Amino acid sequence: MIPLKNDQEIALMAEGGRKLASVMEKVLSEIRVGVKTASLDKLAESQIKKLGGQPSFKMVKGYHWATCININQGVVHGIPDDYQIKNGDLVSVDVGMYYQGFHTDMARTLCVRSQKSKVKSQKFLEAGKTALKEAIAVAKPGNYLGQISQAIEREVRQAGFQPVKELTGHGIGKNLHEEPQIPGFISKKIEATPVLKTGMTLAIEVIYAQKKPDLVIRDDGWAIETEDGSLAGLFEDVIAITESGAQILTGSN
Repeated sequence: MIPLKNDQEIALMAEGGRKLASVMEKVLSEIRVGVKTASLDKLAESQIKKLGGQPSFKMVKGYHWATCININQGVVHGIPDDYQIKNGDLVSVDVGMYYQGFHTDMARTLCVRSQKSKVKSQKFLEAGKTALKEAIAVAKPGNYLGQISQAIEREVRQAGFQPVKELTGHGIGKNLHEEPQIPGFISKKIEATPVLKTGMTLAIEVIYAQKKPDLVIRDDGWAIETEDGSLAGLFEDVIAITESGAQILTGSN
């Protein structure tokens, strides 16, 4: 069964989401050439605690970091370490916050830009941003979950890229991962997917690759990368389904 949240619970998630969005903004502002990904992780954790929350990801068994930071071909679950960001790197930051009994979760990808890398990455990054925007736009009561997946796949493919099929978005709330799974592609009739209802809270994730979407897991057992080494992107927001449509709980950076 897909959990439904009442107005008070959604309000608490929205408060936590606003705080998490400010954490993300702070972390993104510190991404530059020479910065270690571990220092970005420490910044995120300190900001989360300063705002009265706990790092959601540290509540996952065996994971000891507040963020997942992925570089270039990194798709998800990249462990922050001593890697120093280089000019032209594509950097994805994924961070979650547990606040007042509820989780929120968000991700953004950016390019550490030289002028040359900016031109090369612009179309790729815009595809992810647009896919997330369009997916949220169809998240209305009475629509189908599959319409979210359809919007993601359409925008990613039209831009010439590939949705990753082995990873999905998810429900979120008292648990970091709840039902339903939210694929970034369509694998069955839209009408066979769950109907969206008021009170659902969903982490919509656009997970996509520049070329082939096949994945490999690094030796650390966490980080997942594209098998062919091509670029990967990740954009995520948490929304609540309300009577008037989708309410973005994690802001928009």
